Amino acid sequence: MQRCFLKSKLHRMVVTQAELDYMGSITIDRDLMDITGLLEHEKVLVADIDTGNRFETYVLEGDRGSGIICINGAAARLCDPGDRVIILQFAWINMDKEAVPVPVVVVADDSNLNPRELS
Repeated sequence: MQRCFLKSKLHRMVVTQAELDYMGSITIDRDLMDITGLLEHEKVLVADIDTGNRFETYVLEGDRGSGIICINGAAARLCDPGDRVIILQFAWINMDKEAVPVPVVVVADDSNLNPRELS
């Protein structure tokens, strides 16, 4: 049987940009992608702490060390720059063959830089 589990989350990241005139997605600093194991074009769930809005989208790679968290396309109507978001990555696990993952939880400063993994 397969079940879906939280694999990682970027907790309380600050939205740096919202670009309505874009085809969709969320652009994330490459350093943040690396620490969580996110891949470009991977599906994520985004929860806006300030508005309560939730939406699914896919990841685009942002410049390393930029701190960028940019909400693109239609989802840009759901978040504003300065909002805090939680970006959630999930994984389907075959319970007969794989262990349940221990989620990676990452926080950063108010510029989304200096990421650190919580234990």
